[in-house]
Amino acid sequence: MKDIKIITGYMPGIIGRITELHASYYSKEWNFGQYFEAKVATELSEFINRYNESQDCIWSLSINGSIEASIAIDSSSEKLKTAHLRWFIVSEKAIGNGVGNRLMNRAITFCNQMSFEKVYLWTFKGLEPARHLYKKFGFELVEELQDSQWGTVVTGQRYELSIS
Repeated sequence: MKDIKIITGYMPGIIGRITELHASYYSKEWNFGQYFEAKVATELSEFINRYNESQDCIWSLSINGSIEASIAIDSSSEKLKTAHLRWFIVSEKAIGNGVGNRLMNRAITFCNQMSFEKVYLWTFKGLEPARHLYKKFGFELVEELQDSQWGTVVTGQRYELSIS
Protein backbone atom coordinates (compact mmCIF):
# COMPACT_ATOMS: atom_id res chain seq x y z
CA MET A 1 0.00 0.00 0.00
CA LYS A 2 1.26 3.47 -0.88
CA ASP A 3 2.03 5.96 1.84
CA ILE A 4 0.10 9.04 0.57
CA LYS A 5 0.13 12.28 2.55
CA ILE A 6 -0.91 15.85 1.88
CA ILE A 7 1.56 18.20 3.49
CA THR A 8 0.63 21.81 4.25
CA GLY A 9 3.32 24.46 4.08
CA TYR A 10 7.03 24.35 3.46
CA MET A 11 9.05 21.17 3.56
CA PRO A 12 12.68 20.66 2.55
CA GLY A 13 13.04 20.09 -1.20
CA ILE A 14 9.66 21.57 -2.13
CA ILE A 15 11.06 24.28 -4.42
CA GLY A 16 13.29 21.89 -6.34
CA ARG A 17 10.72 19.11 -6.68
CA ILE A 18 7.81 21.32 -7.75
CA THR A 19 10.10 23.03 -10.25
CA GLU A 20 11.24 19.62 -11.53
CA LEU A 21 7.65 18.40 -11.96
CA HIS A 22 6.75 21.50 -13.96
CA ALA A 23 9.94 21.51 -16.05
CA SER A 24 9.69 17.81 -16.90
CA TYR A 25 6.03 17.87 -17.87
CA TYR A 26 6.07 21.12 -19.86
CA SER A 27 9.31 20.24 -21.63
CA LYS A 28 7.98 16.84 -22.71
CA GLU A 29 4.44 17.89 -23.61
CA TRP A 30 4.89 21.52 -24.75
CA ASN A 31 8.58 21.92 -25.58
CA PHE A 32 9.12 24.57 -22.89
CA GLY A 33 12.78 25.09 -22.03
CA GLN A 34 15.15 26.65 -19.54
CA TYR A 35 13.34 30.00 -19.48
CA PHE A 36 10.20 28.29 -18.14
CA GLU A 37 12.07 26.20 -15.59
CA ALA A 38 13.98 29.24 -14.31
CA LYS A 39 10.75 31.26 -14.12
CA VAL A 40 9.02 28.57 -12.04
CA ALA A 41 12.03 28.21 -9.74
CA THR A 42 12.43 31.98 -9.29
CA GLU A 43 8.75 32.75 -8.65
CA LEU A 44 8.28 29.75 -6.38
CA SER A 45 11.41 30.69 -4.40
CA GLU A 46 10.14 34.26 -4.03
CA PHE A 47 6.79 32.92 -2.81
CA ILE A 48 8.41 30.62 -0.25
CA ASN A 49 10.65 33.46 1.01
CA ARG A 50 7.67 35.79 1.60
CA TYR A 51 5.29 32.99 2.62
CA ASN A 52 2.78 34.26 5.16
CA GLU A 53 0.70 31.44 6.58
CA SER A 54 -2.01 33.89 7.58
CA GLN A 55 -2.58 34.70 3.88
CA ASP A 56 -0.87 32.03 1.76
CA CYS A 57 -0.83 28.27 1.59
CA ILE A 58 0.98 25.59 -0.33
CA TRP A 59 0.12 21.91 -0.32
CA SER A 60 2.18 19.06 -1.66
CA LEU A 61 1.13 15.48 -2.05
CA SER A 62 3.76 12.96 -1.05
CA ILE A 63 3.75 9.33 -2.19
CA ASN A 64 6.25 7.17 -0.31
CA GLY A 65 8.16 10.31 0.67
CA SER A 66 8.36 11.85 -2.82
CA ILE A 67 6.43 14.99 -3.76
CA GLU A 68 4.17 14.05 -6.68
CA ALA A 69 1.72 16.96 -6.79
CA SER A 70 1.29 20.51 -5.58
CA ILE A 71 -0.98 23.54 -5.49
CA ALA A 72 -0.60 26.94 -3.87
CA ILE A 73 -2.69 29.95 -2.98
CA ASP A 74 -0.68 33.16 -3.14
CA SER A 75 -2.53 36.15 -1.74
CA SER A 76 0.18 38.14 0.01
CA SER A 77 1.28 39.55 -3.36
CA GLU A 78 -2.25 40.38 -4.48
CA LYS A 79 -4.90 43.04 -3.93
CA LEU A 80 -7.03 42.75 -0.82
CA LYS A 81 -9.49 39.82 -0.93
CA THR A 82 -7.89 38.34 -4.09
CA ALA A 83 -5.89 35.13 -4.35
CA HIS A 84 -3.76 33.65 -7.10
CA LEU A 85 -3.88 29.87 -7.57
CA ARG A 86 -0.41 28.73 -8.65
CA TRP A 87 1.94 25.76 -9.17
CA PHE A 88 -0.81 23.20 -9.65
CA ILE A 89 0.74 20.03 -11.01
CA VAL A 90 0.18 16.29 -10.67
CA SER A 91 2.89 13.82 -11.72
CA GLU A 92 2.24 10.85 -13.98
CA LYS A 93 2.68 8.64 -10.92
CA ALA A 94 -0.24 10.35 -9.13
CA ILE A 95 -2.66 10.99 -12.03
CA GLY A 96 -5.96 9.15 -11.90
CA ASN A 97 -6.20 8.85 -8.14
CA GLY A 98 -8.33 11.94 -7.51
CA VAL A 99 -5.25 13.88 -6.44
CA GLY A 100 -6.15 16.94 -8.51
CA ASN A 101 -9.61 17.06 -6.96
CA ARG A 102 -8.23 16.67 -3.45
CA LEU A 103 -5.70 19.46 -3.87
CA MET A 104 -8.14 21.78 -5.61
CA ASN A 105 -10.67 21.18 -2.84
CA ARG A 106 -8.07 22.10 -0.21
CA ALA A 107 -7.17 25.30 -2.08
CA ILE A 108 -10.78 26.44 -2.57
CA THR A 109 -11.69 25.57 1.04
CA PHE A 110 -8.75 27.70 2.21
CA CYS A 111 -9.95 30.59 0.01
CA ASN A 112 -13.43 30.34 1.50
CA GLN A 113 -12.03 30.24 5.05
CA MET A 114 -9.91 33.31 4.30
CA SER A 115 -12.97 35.14 2.90
CA PHE A 116 -11.32 35.93 -0.41
CA GLU A 117 -13.73 37.41 -2.93
CA LYS A 118 -11.91 36.19 -6.02
CA VAL A 119 -9.38 33.53 -6.98
CA TYR A 120 -7.69 33.60 -10.36
CA LEU A 121 -5.16 31.54 -12.26
CA TRP A 122 -3.26 31.75 -15.51
CA THR A 123 -2.95 28.77 -17.80
CA PHE A 124 -2.96 28.26 -21.53
CA LYS A 125 -5.16 26.69 -24.17
CA GLY A 126 -4.66 22.97 -24.62
CA LEU A 127 -4.41 21.78 -21.03
CA GLU A 128 -7.78 20.04 -21.17
CA PRO A 129 -7.69 17.91 -17.98
CA ALA A 130 -6.78 21.00 -15.92
CA ARG A 131 -9.38 23.14 -17.70
CA HIS A 132 -12.03 20.51 -16.93
CA LEU A 133 -11.07 20.57 -13.25
CA TYR A 134 -11.10 24.38 -13.10
CA LYS A 135 -14.59 24.45 -14.60
CA LYS A 136 -15.76 21.71 -12.22
CA PHE A 137 -14.78 23.95 -9.30
CA GLY A 138 -16.57 26.97 -10.79
CA PHE A 139 -13.76 28.86 -12.50
CA GLU A 140 -14.77 30.80 -15.61
CA LEU A 141 -12.61 31.82 -18.52
CA VAL A 142 -12.42 35.64 -18.45
CA GLU A 143 -9.52 36.46 -20.76
CA GLU A 144 -7.60 34.91 -23.64
CA LEU A 145 -4.55 36.36 -25.35
CA GLN A 146 -1.44 35.41 -27.26
CA ASP A 147 1.24 35.34 -24.62
CA SER A 148 4.90 34.44 -24.17
CA GLN A 149 5.13 34.75 -20.37
CA TRP A 150 6.37 31.14 -20.16
CA GLY A 151 9.04 31.55 -22.83
CA THR A 152 6.96 30.08 -25.68
CA VAL A 153 4.05 31.71 -27.50
CA VAL A 154 0.78 30.16 -26.35
CA THR A 155 -2.84 31.25 -26.02
CA GLY A 156 -2.83 32.39 -22.41
CA GLN A 157 -6.03 31.99 -20.45
CA ARG A 158 -7.10 33.68 -17.25
CA TYR A 159 -9.74 31.89 -15.19
CA GLU A 160 -11.51 33.43 -12.21
CA LEU A 161 -13.69 32.12 -9.43
CA SER A 162 -15.94 34.50 -7.51
CA ILE A 163 -16.40 33.40 -3.93
CA SER A 164 -19.50 34.48 -2.06
